[in-house]
Formats: sequence, C-alpha cells, structure tokens
Amino acid sequence: MKAFCRLIGGVGLAISNRACRIAFLLIFLAAPACFTQTATLLDPAGGSWTTTGRLTIARFDHTATLLPDGKVLAAGGQGRPGDLASSELYDPATRTWMSTGSLATDRFSHTATLLPNGKVLVAGGFGGSGTLASSELYDPTTGTWAATGDLNTPRIGHAATLLRKGGVLVTGGFNNDGISPSAEVYNPNSGTWTNTGSLNTERYVHTSTLLRNGMVLVAGGLDSHGTSSSAELYDPVSRSWTATDNLSTARYQHTATLLPNGTVLVAAGHDSDSTVSRSAELFQRR
Repeated sequence: MKAFCRLIGGVGLAISNRACRIAFLLIFLAAPACFTQTATLLDPAGGSWTTTGRLTIARFDHTATLLPDGKVLAAGGQGRPGDLASSELYDPATRTWMSTGSLATDRFSHTATLLPNGKVLVAGGFGGSGTLASSELYDPTTGTWAATGDLNTPRIGHAATLLRKGGVLVTGGFNNDGISPSAEVYNPNSGTWTNTGSLNTERYVHTSTLLRNGMVLVAGGLDSHGTSSSAELYDPVSRSWTATDNLSTARYQHTATLLPNGTVLVAAGHDSDSTVSRSAELFQRR
C-alpha cells in the first residue's frame, strides 16, 4: 500500500487503504489536460515521426492491439468525463480512426492480448465498480465484444502474456487486498481462468515477457517494500516460478522487449526514488 500511494503522487505513507483508493481515482479524474486525440507514426527506415489521423475520443491509460488485418484496436481508458467503454480502430491504409463496438464495462489500466484465433482478450483494470475481475473478447469480424470468464482475482496494474500453447498468463496486480502475488491462466477454448503457481514476490506495474524457450520472464515493479529489482521465470510445464538474476536497477512502469537474439531489453521506468530513469539493461538466460 505504501508503494501504491507513492506511485499516485506522494500521498502520506500512513494513508489508509480506502483513502488511497480515493486518491487514485481523483488523480485520474482531475487531470483532463492529459487527454489527447493525437496519434503519430514512426518510420523505422528514416527514424522520423509523422502525425496521423486523430482518435475519435481523447483517451489515456487505454490499450492498443495490432490485429491480424493490420488495423489497431484502441480500447477503454480514461477520458472525458471519466472511465471509457468505447473502442476504435485505426486503419493504416487511410490513416483514420473509426468507432467500433464498445466494451460492456468501462475500464482503464486493463490488459489486452491478441489470441491465436484473432480475437482480443481484455482483462481486469479499474472501472466504475472498482477493481475489476471481468474479462471480454473482441471479435474483429463482427466488431463486437462478448463477456468471457471472470478472473479469479480482481486486479489492476497486472501484466498479461500470451503463452506458446495459446493460453494467457496474468500476473500480479493490485486490488482491495493490496499487492497480489497470484497468477492465473486463461484457456481460450473453455473461456475460463485457472489459478497457477504464485509469484515468489508480489508485484504490480511490472513487465512480463515470453522467452524463446516458452518460459515467461517477470521483472521489476512495485512490491510491499517499494521498487523491486527482483526477477523470476515462469515454467508453463511445471506451472511454477523460479528466481533469476536481479535487475541492476530497481524499476517500475518500465518496458521489456524480446530482441531477435533472445535477450530481453529492459528500459527506463521509475527507479527506487520514483525518479524517471534513462537506464537500460539486457537479460540473457544462462
């Protein structure tokens, strides 16, 4: 809880759970100047950015998912006047956005994962009813959302990773009980979630990366002691976690990217002093 309060902007360390959750809502709802409808494109060859079509609705803390047809689905987030259920599609051919079906539940700080069948799984997040356990599936062929199985544990600030066999691993996060060490796997065939081995260290706003050997690397985030440098590996066969080398720099809200040579690039984020970091490091499985 202390780490959570620190993340939302220096709220006193002795603050109560209820007050901290209220502060969390206020910091998002009282920041309309942060909302934008702009979008930009990067040309990797030229290393330049170009402004492209504006979103139909200004939003932040949403998700963006590349679909098999090359379009991009933006879903949920925060906007005016509050939590959003709306979704829209970006068409790279016309460089324009168009509205598509709305989520059944408005939400932000959720996860969105493209499944092998082309549908998009949205899970958890925060909405009008609080921390969410609900999940939904977007079907790009119909442009509609449908409810699917609920998470066993409501969570926000969690991570989701598509496994080799098509399941989706969700780890950590935050809810009314505090920071969660739990993990669960979504089965797209049954539409249900099953608990799997718990993390060795509870965490949220961490990263989760599928490695070339099928294991999943979870790194950093915030735990009950503050900013974490710990990292661990999930084995989908044994459904268990094993500690691995710590990050050189403790960090949260960073990024983690699998490189073609199999190493993982971890970059930026906030460090143990909640200072925005410029540092980067590489993870390589020994």
